[in-house]
Amino acid sequence: MSNSLFNEETLEWVVAPEQSGERIDKYITESIDSEGISRTQVQEWIKSGAAVVDGQTVKANFKVSEGNVVQLTIPEPEDAAILPENIPLDVKYEDSDVIVVNKPRGMVVHPAVGHSSGTLVNALMFHCKDLSGINGVVRPGIVHRIDKDTTGLLMAAKNDLAHVSLAQQLKEHTVTRKYMALVHGNLQHDQGTIDAPIGRDSRDRKLFTVTDHNSRHAVTHFVVLERIGTDYTLVELQLETGRTHQIRVHMKYIGHPLAGDPVYGRNKTVALNGQALHAAELGFAHPRTGKRLEFTVPIPVDMEHVLNSLRLR
Repeated sequence: MSNSLFNEETLEWVVAPEQSGERIDKYITESIDSEGISRTQVQEWIKSGAAVVDGQTVKANFKVSEGNVVQLTIPEPEDAAILPENIPLDVKYEDSDVIVVNKPRGMVVHPAVGHSSGTLVNALMFHCKDLSGINGVVRPGIVHRIDKDTTGLLMAAKNDLAHVSLAQQLKEHTVTRKYMALVHGNLQHDQGTIDAPIGRDSRDRKLFTVTDHNSRHAVTHFVVLERIGTDYTLVELQLETGRTHQIRVHMKYIGHPLAGDPVYGRNKTVALNGQALHAAELGFAHPRTGKRLEFTVPIPVDMEHVLNSLRLR
């Protein structure tokens, strides 16, 4: 699914057996791979005729059946009052085409329902004044994102030329994205690859899981950096693909969920407000010059404190 959700596009799903009998508005709301899309918004789209089932328009209370092909054409966004905000940014690189920032824990990347201010986009709009418009007014300049409570490196485009180039590099898997994570347990192997498709969890469709139903190819490579006692391991993870919650889902899948993860992890055992996941390295070809740019940032102080306390046990 495209990351340009707020540009006009058509999304398509096939109803799985366990989803049969769901209302179409609920089905679509839970199927959209994006934060902040409300059921009310989906109902408005359905009312306008933007949703069809097997080629026919339906009402919001229509109940889907196994095998139905559901299509939703999302309209272009209307202008929204996304305002620049003077929020400090940890800028690691900036020129007229691209900016690279070190995002803190707790900062949402782009505005959504419940997060109309205080986001990285609000801060970038104040700092840059010029961001690409390809993703529309809701998230200008954003080429990729990391979760609210994940820290680390993120790049944004300052014009459409840069946006197209960076998006293409992501699609072709030529962008280097390495993360550091603290996970539960000791991994059996020093390195390996997790190649497992990710899709919506049929039991809770706000979550993601490894599944063959309506899933997307997902690959994560890992290297063990340090085994901390018998209960934790510090790992480096490199994304080959970039699915929603990919690292968190993949590590849970192999039995080593991220420490502090409130959604995919175990009971809270470390003093972190969120998962112990940090985007430590980012590399890409400059969209105008083609020169390779590489950036690294150390893990945040709160995660370092957790590691040090575990090492002293």
